Order: sequence, then C-alpha cells, then structure tokens
Amino acid sequence: MSNTETDEQAAQNESKDLGAAGAQLSTAPREELVGGPSLSVIGWVRWFWRQLTSMRVALILLFLLSLGAIPGSIIPQNSVDELKVQTFKEAHKTVSPVYEKLQFFDVYSSVWFSAIYILLFVSLIGCIVPRSWQFVGQLRGRPPGAPGRLTRLPAYTTWRTEAEPEQVREAALAILKKRRFRAHTVGDAVAAEKGYLREAGNLIFHVALIVMLVAFAAGQLLKSEGGKLIVEGDGFSNTLTQYDDFKSGSLFSSDDLAPFTFKLNSFTGTYAKSGPERGTPRTYEAGVTYSKGGGPDKKSVIRVNEPLVVDGTKVYLNGHGYAPVVTVRDGRGKVVFNGAVPLLPIDNNVTSTGAIKIMDGYRDKNGKKEQLGFQAFFVPTFGGAGKGTMFSQFPGLEFPVIALTAYHGSLGVNAGLPQNVYQLDTAKLTQFKDSRGQILKARLLPGEKMTLPGGAGSITFEKEVKEWATFQISRQPAAGWALTGAIGAIAGLVGSLFIQRRRVWVRAVAGEDGVTVVEMAGLGRSESPKLPEELGDLALTLNAEAPTAPDPSDVPAEGAEK
Repeated sequence: MSNTETDEQAAQNESKDLGAAGAQLSTAPREELVGGPSLSVIGWVRWFWRQLTSMRVALILLFLLSLGAIPGSIIPQNSVDELKVQTFKEAHKTVSPVYEKLQFFDVYSSVWFSAIYILLFVSLIGCIVPRSWQFVGQLRGRPPGAPGRLTRLPAYTTWRTEAEPEQVREAALAILKKRRFRAHTVGDAVAAEKGYLREAGNLIFHVALIVMLVAFAAGQLLKSEGGKLIVEGDGFSNTLTQYDDFKSGSLFSSDDLAPFTFKLNSFTGTYAKSGPERGTPRTYEAGVTYSKGGGPDKKSVIRVNEPLVVDGTKVYLNGHGYAPVVTVRDGRGKVVFNGAVPLLPIDNNVTSTGAIKIMDGYRDKNGKKEQLGFQAFFVPTFGGAGKGTMFSQFPGLEFPVIALTAYHGSLGVNAGLPQNVYQLDTAKLTQFKDSRGQILKARLLPGEKMTLPGGAGSITFEKEVKEWATFQISRQPAAGWALTGAIGAIAGLVGSLFIQRRRVWVRAVAGEDGVTVVEMAGLGRSESPKLPEELGDLALTLNAEAPTAPDPSDVPAEGAEK
C-alpha cells in the first residue's frame, strides 16, 4: 500500500474516533463496503465507477502505461522507421507474427495502449473533480471545534495559569494567526488549521498529469517530422516535396507547415587528432542562412542539441558526411554530369558508400543513348586496404580517395518504381571490363580520371569534396504544455510530500479552584515528529503570555514559619 493510501486510512480511522475534529483532513473519498451479490445493474455500474476513479486504480493504470511503452522503445516501430521494422521481421521470423498480432510494431497506436491511455485519462478526471469541489468546500469552511477529550490526540500538553480564560484564548488566537494558521474561537477553545497546500499539491500533481496526457495526445495527432540531406551551397524550403522522408500525425495538415527556407552555407567539423579520443568531434556545426515567410535573410549556426527555431518548428542537426565532386563525360567528350554526390557513412571514421547515376544525356561513341552507374566507396583519410577493401583511419578530410566500379545499361528508373538513390540496381546493368577482360575498377585521388573502355567516356574525381549535413525538421505543437505539466507535477508532488496538514486546539477553562486550566493538542494527517515539536513551540510562546501558576502544594500555609 502506498504512503498516500496509508495516510488516508489513518485519517479515516482518526475521524471515526474524533468526530468532526478529525474529519476532512484529506479529500480522499471514503471507501464503502458493499455486498456484491445484492447489487443491481446500476449498483454494479456505480461500484465499477468508484473503482475506476480511485487513486489506487489510477496508479495501476499509470504503471501499465509505462510498462506498455517498453516494447515501443525496444521493438522497431512503423511510425518511426518502416525499413527497420521490415529488417527486424526478416531477421526474427518466429516471433514477428506474434508481435504483429499483439501490435508491438505499432505500440502507441495499438488498441490496448489506447485503452490504457483513455482509462487513465477518465480515471484521473473522475478522481480529481469531486476532490477539487471537496477541497474548495474545506477552504471556504472553518476548522472544526475541539473534541471533548484533547488527551486522546497524539500531541498534547497542559498547564495552569492565573490569566483569565478569555485572555488566554485571545492570546492563543493572535499567536496562531501570526503563525499563518486559519484560526477562530469555538466555545471554550481556539481551533486552528494549517497545511492546506498539501491537498492543493496533491490535486495539482494529478491535474498536471492530465495536462501531460492531453499534450502528448495532441502532439502525436498534430505533429510533423521529416528529414533532409543538404549539400553545402544547397537549400531547403519547408514544403512536403522537399523532404527526403516525412511522417505526421493523423490530424496534421500541410497548411500547418511553417513557411520558411534555409541554405547550408558551410559545415564545420573538427576532430581530436591524438590521444585516446582521436577522431572524437570537437566542433560540429552548420552555418545557415534562413528567412521566415519571405522576410529578410538571417544567419544562424545549428549545433547538436541547439536547433534553429522558426515559428515553433525546430531544425536539428543530425548527421554529416562527404560529397565528392565528379565530372562524367560521354564517348564524344561532352560533359553529361558535374556535381557533388553525397555518400553515406558506414563507420565512425566516415568511410562512405553510395552510387552515381547518369540517367539522361549520355551517349556512347556511336551516339547510342544509354545509362551509366558507378558504385562508389569513399574514405576521407586513406588508411590502406584491408582484405581488398580500403578503409579510413580518421574522420577529417586529410587524404581523400574514391574507389569506383562502372556499369552501363538500364538503371531501372523508367519502370516508375521508387529506388534508393544511394544504391545501384545492377539487375539490368553490365559491368565495364578492361583490355584484359577484368572488371573495371579504379581508386582515384583528387584530380585523377578513370577512362571507360571502348570510347565510352570517362569520370573524373575533381579536386573538391563538399560536405553535407542531415537535418530533422520537427513540429510538436503541444511541447510547451507537456513541459508545463511536467513542472506542475513535480511542484505538486513536492508540496504533497513535504507539507503536513495539521490542526491545533487551545482550550482555556476555569478550574474548580478558580485557576485557569490551559490544554493544547494537535492532530495531523499522519504521525510526524514535527507536530509535537511545533506544538511545544506554540505552548512555550503562549506560556510567556499566560505563565504557569504555582502548584498549590508549593504555597505555604497561612501562619506557618517563613
């Protein structure tokens, strides 16, 4: 059982013994024992609603929600990367059908996850609304009068004073109000209460949970997120056609895209050159020029975890690589392609692979139209060849080398089927062969050229290597609300844990001998050593205003020797 439930049970037990004085120290609803077999249909519905809106069930649902998110973080999700899901299915053919039936590849849109989410939402609302009205009623009310026997309370003290009962009560009322107690006089006693922020913190915590749930739901429904690879000198406009990949929530509209553009001026990457951290990035930033809605150009620098923010849309720097500049000439010497070709890194030293595709404009020496394809393997700092494959020994651009394998024929792009721009479909391609009948391959340094056999043309690795960067463009409309909810939940939790709600009573009545008897007692939601300490401090302060009267046994009899 949680501490909250223990406190509530203790408060309910005390209220039974102390009547109104011990009641309503908590806004937790009292549990009523009902006989199951005797309930009608409406009775069962009420019982189910009470269970659903109890704090215990809300905590269980919150635990189930966090438990249900585990497969979503371990198993690839279709909403994030369909290619990874397909790769996972091919590698795990036994469990994949089971995962498919359990909707583990679409956890956050699955029926069972949505059911937990909705039940938690309803549970929290059904729990908070009645407790909020009850709490408002407590704030508008006054602390209850003192119970008949203060000696039954956990913190108690008493003394006799020669001050009049009315004077004692007035002094007690002033002291308690000065200590920020809500206090008033009821009959022969002063009743005071403090610590209402504990219940307020408890309610704020649960309201904040609802805000977070709504914010997360709205964020999933309205979000948009896409990626774009940009070579130095190129730009991006925030339209759907400009994205390399894009995914969005079910309520997203293309009109929600913020109108802005940006251009990658340069990418700067520096790396440690010695020591155990050799190759670790030291500088990793993209210099951009952006404009918002056709406005003036502005310059900015995007770093890791330091995105560019435009109209609520964030542009994150994700990755980096190299784009060697190549020139391809046909059999008659005409330039059919000249530009930077982005290649994808495959290790931390930016060893990269990719494809160069010449789809239009190429003719062989006889003027016949054909298509060319080159498989490319690039290293920024040549470290040699391991088992026939060259490798890079440093991510910086210090000794660039590109390895090419040439093909001719049909690239398969005319079929209308989508292709990966970084992979070469060789199904309808033929490899070029040299004069000895060997497959034509070459490793080129900047400025070197590979000549294709039979007058088919050439490809030149120009003395320039551009850099590219990948960006993630994200829009999360309710991110601010989610953050507000998280901060509110923490603040409410701190208040509910560290603030103690307690009541104090001060009774002053005349004794049988005419001397005033002062009684002070305190009651809290749970046992705490601070309550007796606070009561003792209040008693010392009040005792200064109403000093202890001498004990009758200490007063010498009349006529006795002095």
